[in-house]
Amino acid sequence: MPSWIEVIIRSVLIILGLFFITKLLGKKQLSKLSFFEYIVGITVGDIAGTISMDLELHAVDGVTSILVWSLFPIIISYVSLKSIVFRKVVEGTPTTFIKDGKILEENLKREKYTIDELMEQLRKKDVFYVNDVEFATLETNGEFSILLKKEKQPVRWGDLFGVGQKVKLPQTIIIDGNFIEEAIYEMGYSLEWLKTQLQQRESTVKEVFFGQVDHLGNLYLDYYKDRFIEKGKNNSES
Repeated sequence: MPSWIEVIIRSVLIILGLFFITKLLGKKQLSKLSFFEYIVGITVGDIAGTISMDLELHAVDGVTSILVWSLFPIIISYVSLKSIVFRKVVEGTPTTFIKDGKILEENLKREKYTIDELMEQLRKKDVFYVNDVEFATLETNGEFSILLKKEKQPVRWGDLFGVGQKVKLPQTIIIDGNFIEEAIYEMGYSLEWLKTQLQQRESTVKEVFFGQVDHLGNLYLDYYKDRFIEKGKNNSES
């Protein structure tokens, strides 16, 4: 038999076999896969490609390897349904990054998340001010869940500020103990104004892990030592 015909036959059989295996594994979106299931999928795909092209490899050996690898997630899924403890060990547990407007820095470090990545996830959920968040949680599948504070639930802008009135989005003005001067000036404030605000709170910029200000002058400060202060200020500059 010509080698190219054997490659075609192997490939067709492998595709049919993989289709059958995916049916056994159940309907799961890629984003819902656990880390282990993701690794199994990559490995099975690599084995399948090798079986299709490497004619020196016995097809039976390759199929056996695929079946063994495919059985693991099926067994793990079954045991996970029966045991909460086992499920937590295999899939992990959600990690809270923000609680009652407070950033939990240790949880960020544990999940190797930067403050920039956290803010990106918030913006994707149309949240631009950290203090509006009751809970922000990283789920076990890598997705991000956000619960806004009750008083910050979505309402129409016209109900709050009047039709046609433009409102500036909150800006990040301090990151890792450093001023973000461009953002400060963009909001209509000055560096001196912000330093005065810090002095009034008996703080220095080096003590602040993350800071934001909104269009009303409300200053949000998240401290390295887990202190939280929020005060409003009506004037733009001092």
